[in-house]
Amino acid sequence: MPRPPPSQFRELARFYDLLTAGKDYAGDTRALRAIVRRYGPGRARTWLDVACGTGRHLEFLRRSYSVTGLDFSPEMLRIARRRLPGVPLIRGDLRTVRLSATFDVVSCLFSAIGHLRSERELRSALAHLVPLVRPGGVLIIEPWIDPREFRAGFVHLVSERSPAATVVRLAVSGRQGTRSRVDYHYLVAERGRKVRHLEVIDRGLLVRRERLKALMEAEGLRTAILVPGLAARRGLLVGRRPSVPKPARGGAS
Repeated sequence: MPRPPPSQFRELARFYDLLTAGKDYAGDTRALRAIVRRYGPGRARTWLDVACGTGRHLEFLRRSYSVTGLDFSPEMLRIARRRLPGVPLIRGDLRTVRLSATFDVVSCLFSAIGHLRSERELRSALAHLVPLVRPGGVLIIEPWIDPREFRAGFVHLVSERSPAATVVRLAVSGRQGTRSRVDYHYLVAERGRKVRHLEVIDRGLLVRRERLKALMEAEGLRTAILVPGLAARRGLLVGRRPSVPKPARGGAS
């Protein structure tokens, strides 16, 4: 298995839900259900969420679908398993994943695809994700920020508090060719412990939505770009896998 991209949440996984407390997962799920009704199979029943993290999207999707999650981080999956007892949660790499099952919907949300390091890795991921989609089903990808919209020098501050901890995250963005660079500085104050300062550098692959659409179509998906997409407003790519052609009826010529 190739070495995975670095994750800022190996040490900070237990604070992930606190840091994303303001994300509208319920609203995202309503939008995703409407998209599947429009672009997906008539009655979608099964859903695989790739790079599912702590399972927040799955928490809402499971109310309407039979769901499965996949993530590379054991720390994130540990939290997801506590949240989603009985839901199949698989440790796997989206660039190399192979499963025996296929699904009506396969999703990769919250710009997880942007953690890939090159277009070669992106092609590998799509080549492995598309076979997981049933004929007639859809692959939904929420990309990283389009390079035309990426703002180098942008500074963003998040501060969240729970009964057990306060976490402050300062992010400063930069750009290096086709890669984004975001320097994260965390201050973590937990009850009974000294304040900790953690630094993480997160690099992302900047790909135009039109290029991602072309790569999905090269894998045989009929793909649409939806803007602005979900609450993060980074757009969505929705690719439908063609249905298996019906066999011709026999009969006398």
